[in-house]
Amino acid sequence: MPKITSWGKVCTVDSSIAYPATLDDIKIAKNKPNLAIGLRRSYGTSCLLDNGNLIDMNRLRNVISFDNKKGIFHAHAGISLAEILSIIIPAGWFLPVTPGTKFVTLGGAIANDVHGKNHHINGTFAKYVKSIELQRSDTPLTICTPTKNKQMFNATVGGLGLTGVIQSAKIQLIPIRSTNLITEDIKFYNIDDFLTLSEESNDWPYTVAWVDCMSQGHSLGQGIFSRGKFIEDDELEYVPPQQKLSIPFDVPNFVLNTATVKMFNYLYYRKQFDDIKERLQNYDSFFYPLDSIHSWNRLYGKNGFYQYQCVIPKKDAKDTLEELLDVISSSGQGSFLAVLKTFGSIKSSGLLSFPMEGVTLALDFKNSDGILDLFSKLDDIVVSAKGRLYPAKDGRIPPALFKKFYPKWEELEDCRDSNINSKFWQSVLSDEKN
Repeated sequence: MPKITSWGKVCTVDSSIAYPATLDDIKIAKNKPNLAIGLRRSYGTSCLLDNGNLIDMNRLRNVISFDNKKGIFHAHAGISLAEILSIIIPAGWFLPVTPGTKFVTLGGAIANDVHGKNHHINGTFAKYVKSIELQRSDTPLTICTPTKNKQMFNATVGGLGLTGVIQSAKIQLIPIRSTNLITEDIKFYNIDDFLTLSEESNDWPYTVAWVDCMSQGHSLGQGIFSRGKFIEDDELEYVPPQQKLSIPFDVPNFVLNTATVKMFNYLYYRKQFDDIKERLQNYDSFFYPLDSIHSWNRLYGKNGFYQYQCVIPKKDAKDTLEELLDVISSSGQGSFLAVLKTFGSIKSSGLLSFPMEGVTLALDFKNSDGILDLFSKLDDIVVSAKGRLYPAKDGRIPPALFKKFYPKWEELEDCRDSNINSKFWQSVLSDEKN
């Protein structure tokens, strides 16, 4: 059996793979566990399965219909967001919610109930899913909508692919009149500044911040806050984005160390001389900066990396974020890519949806000695603040913490297709079998 890894490259599994070319080719085996997979951009283990049958959906990416007057798009689950964008942008439409990469499938976006830079205004992807065609091993094809087969719909959006194989989905798009955005990059000097900027930017559709996770003392929590909005009455011409750089091999482990991470953070923060920088940006460079680097995960070496992403409730955000950043900086296990975003009050119907009103912090960490001990310390802080971690990004969350963060896990387990599983789900439910 071939060896399969996720984007973080920390975990490798042995599993057979099926490549259905038509919907009729999708077979959910009943003698071993199954899992539908897309482009495997989940960093952890939710897209992996040991000794099972992986159903690769990437050949199933046909457009079924596109109502370019109402902005309703219907396609097979294997279509990527990049392919969707190439079709909808020339017609004046855009994805209502998009993660930080366009190289994920429609089915993957639903299964992980992805969020983006506009959660404070648009919520998560689930809000814009009008219907799902779900293939299960125990029932005929099931049509799920927010009102029809509602329980199964709520289990499927954010359900990590465990309720069945998503064959196709229909989503609502949002209108745009340009492929360009007016953006502002604003330097901030601490977490107080970040929170103030976030409040002042509530009327900006898209906001995100890079934070220097290696800074200490009076500079703790400094970073660059970015906000953007599509401009009106400009070009809608779609130009296929180009990957400008490729990482051809795993970077040697010694290259990424405390000194180089600290130097990168120091220089990145100071590359902007002015407090505010206004510019015109194409949607691709604003939403998907890392997509321009092919195989960027190789930057973390052959041992791969973890991403640690938590969300902290709004009322405790300042003190908790400062504590998290202080522990990270003191550990010397910093990150190039440390991102802060605010989540609004719009709740998702998904049983395992990650966002809650507050602030989310996401960091990539090289897989190295001591990293799991650091995560345990961060876990304690997140628990104390009544926050939670993101399953789609996680590869090592303790079962007890997962169940604490997601008390509706039992409802998902009740809806799970008994012939579908994942390495992540087996891990977080491992104590149930003991």
